[in-house]
Amino acid sequence: MKKNTRFAVLSILVFLILAVAFLADKIVPYDPLSASLSDAFQAPGKEHYFGTDALGRDVFSRVICGATTSVYSVLILVAVILVVGTFLGIIAGYFGGAADAVIMRVGDMMIAFPDLILAMAIAGILGPSLKNSMIAIAAVSWTRYARLSRSLVLKIRNRTYISAAEISGSRHSRILMRYMLPNALPTMIITAATDIGTIMLSLASLSFLGFGIQPPTPEWGYMLSEGRTYILSSPWLLFCPGLAVFITVVIFNLWGDCIRDMIDPNATEKRRKKRRKRR
Repeated sequence: MKKNTRFAVLSILVFLILAVAFLADKIVPYDPLSASLSDAFQAPGKEHYFGTDALGRDVFSRVICGATTSVYSVLILVAVILVVGTFLGIIAGYFGGAADAVIMRVGDMMIAFPDLILAMAIAGILGPSLKNSMIAIAAVSWTRYARLSRSLVLKIRNRTYISAAEISGSRHSRILMRYMLPNALPTMIITAATDIGTIMLSLASLSFLGFGIQPPTPEWGYMLSEGRTYILSSPWLLFCPGLAVFITVVIFNLWGDCIRDMIDPNATEKRRKKRRKRR
């Protein structure tokens, strides 16, 4: 009962975040791109809830509109990583041989480097933009999904019903879609749900370092980068977008944990037992 209540509350919060991101342009009190130097660096108050930045732009409006860029780009990115990684892992696990060797060796090369460092290198080569930063993160994140889906496929690859399907003349595509994908999909969805917060932090990190979206479009990571210059004189420029990132990441992480607990309660119980043993 507690799990269902917790999941319901978190689902409502996730829905509210998505609704704010979708309706951002209609609910903000000011144009997030409109500059007014005479209003620069105003402290938070009744007129400007989160204050104004160096160009006099309303920070509250920019944080709200930044949700559109930050949240939806992360959801699209997670979906792409899920599809690509799962597909490559299933191909590697089912066919084996050269396909398995190539996919896994490329994955090993990616894993040899820290994710953020490699993503920075790729984004630096491609050039700073939201699209290129998403490509960079996808390029370093698919390996985990590929390895996981491959291991799930290998568990059932030699089972009787798979062999029977092959002997009966079923096409590989049919076997993959009917047996392999349904076996791997629940675990992959759990992994994707729990990774939303991590991917959001990665994307915000690239934007913070200047590899992501470029001004004047509002985005939480880049707003943090702009605000750090004024951390002593105007701390709200750093605190407000940072709080938005923190709250959103925590909500999505807790929501992902709830989905994992509901779909795979056995795995959750195993993790609890391991924690008890460590204590």
